[in-house]
Amino acid sequence: MIYNTTYNNEEYIVASNKLLGKGYSFIEKIKLKGIGSSRLVIHKLSAKLESNQKQFSELNYGNIELRPNGILIHFTNRLERYSWGIPYYRLVIYNTSFFTIHANGNFIQFLKNKNYTNNKKFIEKMIDLKNEYLNLEYYDG
Repeated sequence: MIYNTTYNNEEYIVASNKLLGKGYSFIEKIKLKGIGSSRLVIHKLSAKLESNQKQFSELNYGNIELRPNGILIHFTNRLERYSWGIPYYRLVIYNTSFFTIHANGNFIQFLKNKNYTNNKKFIEKMIDLKNEYLNLEYYDG
């Protein structure tokens, strides 16, 4: 589910709440010690995630928001903002020379720079929440 969220988009709000669950309450956000990553530098996007009208050529950023049943990745492409909803059961993470998130044949690749290093605890929290949601106890260290 990829939506242009540059402007208020009611269809996106309804669809994201249905697919990923409503956003966490204020108290839940405090208990989780935050539900959003700081910005990450995007290295590459899959063809479906790139805007058809504009090229993905300048430095762009993205961030990740946790939801009860999945994650939302918010990213910019020039002056437009997009949101990509990924339920936990479709979320695949690769941590090689780049930090890459895959789902439904699409991917977003982030650079492993200072911004990535600052988000390591958040990424661990995201993986833990995915494992809890899918009841994947054998991945716990």
